[in-house]
Amino acid sequence: MFYTTQFPSPVGLITLASHREKLVGLWIENQKYFGDTVSNKLIEKANLPIFNQTKKWLDEYFDGHHPNIKQLELAPIGSSFRQMVWQILIQIPYGQLTTYKDIAKQVAQILNKPHMSAQAIGGAVGHNPISIIIPCHRVIGSNGSLTGYAGGIDKKVQLLTLEGINLTELAIPKTATTS
Repeated sequence: MFYTTQFPSPVGLITLASHREKLVGLWIENQKYFGDTVSNKLIEKANLPIFNQTKKWLDEYFDGHHPNIKQLELAPIGSSFRQMVWQILIQIPYGQLTTYKDIAKQVAQILNKPHMSAQAIGGAVGHNPISIIIPCHRVIGSNGSLTGYAGGIDKKVQLLTLEGINLTELAIPKTATTS
């Protein structure tokens, strides 16, 4: 059984999902792959400890603080490959960026392979079911492009701006706005 609740945020309405007191989902409204890792048996229940802890974390984050991810019990649902990539995402510090290529190098090293496709990494990053907390928005193209955010490039720009990242050196698509 999965439980859900909603959280209004500066980047839009966020839906949270839990299973057995662990957070399994955090999706921004209209996000690509919204809810694809949870079953159709969703029950609205806003007053669970994990939801209260996550909302507190989000309040701190959107207030410009650096909340500790270890405060939350996360249980993203995905393949072992995706889990590996998401664990690497968790290690990206607040206010810093990495590239798909850099993550691909890390995964190749972990798997003892000569190389790993940045596109495969992009697929795993894009299917991250716990957006913002597992910071997939901190991943950019190796050429400095803001590419591949399931929540939308405009949301990625908002999150990076909130974290104090200087966007002037990055390639931002013209369709993204900072409003």
